[in-house]
Amino acid sequence: MADSLETIPKANPVKTGVTSPKAVAEGLAQALADTYTLLLKTHIYHWNVEGPLFYPIHTLTEEQYRALFEATDVLAERIRALGQLAPMSVQDVLGGSKLKEVPKSPSAQDMLGDLAADHEALAAQMRKLIKLATEHDDDVTADLATARAAFHEKAAWMLRATAKA
Repeated sequence: MADSLETIPKANPVKTGVTSPKAVAEGLAQALADTYTLLLKTHIYHWNVEGPLFYPIHTLTEEQYRALFEATDVLAERIRALGQLAPMSVQDVLGGSKLKEVPKSPSAQDMLGDLAADHEALAAQMRKLIKLATEHDDDVTADLATARAAFHEKAAWMLRATAKA
């Protein structure tokens, strides 16, 4: 029994028809890093937003960070389904993110704008992932990325619409 706990995760070949699982997994890992970063930013803004639109922004960001948390699991599990390892450390997950921090103590308006821009960047990134997955005969990842792009586009719209109030 103790020996079974000594198992170390490793990449494994899969024969599902995806022509380059490693390349697709790398695209997914980038999406995972940026999704996790956006999750954390959204949660931090959720905690700290103030002003006359506190409640709707607090509620919207809670809905979004919960959806982003679920997405991180879906992305990581897709990497594993491709026979590759999901990132194994916090630095592996967050260190590769392309999303940037904003200055300390942003206003509610700045929080909304920052999150909307990040969602737009992730939607664009998902479109690139769709192309990459399609090039490597991976319709499953292309479908996943399509759904993620739709989520990010809707989230950006909702944040921009709230910022106009």
